Amino acid sequence: MRNKVFLLIIISILSSFVLFSLYAYAEDYYSNEQIADAIYKTEGGKKARVLYGILSIKTTNPKQVCLNTIKNHRLRHKKHSCKLDFIVCLGNRYCPPSVDFIGNKNWTKNVKWWLRKNE
Repeated sequence: MRNKVFLLIIISILSSFVLFSLYAYAEDYYSNEQIADAIYKTEGGKKARVLYGILSIKTTNPKQVCLNTIKNHRLRHKKHSCKLDFIVCLGNRYCPPSVDFIGNKNWTKNVKWWLRKNE
């Protein structure tokens, strides 16, 4: 009986590591398109005042600017050691907590929610 309990504990610990690694490495798990789609929906979709939340430049193609931001941030994220998962780190760039702490938390939570929903 003790061996079965021990085995169950080991299996649950290993399962947790696998799930955590999928969650922690969202940059490898989700494509740029999937992340951009989640950002689009988080920012309000068709009803958004500013599509994809692109405020930094005027553009006729905000989706491409969003995709470029994601692509460039993947490179930055691999080079620095912030110890945050990619979506949180991207959120800190997209919606800096120093400018809007609550908005940053909501942005990150909502993007992750849309990513999981659309799997």
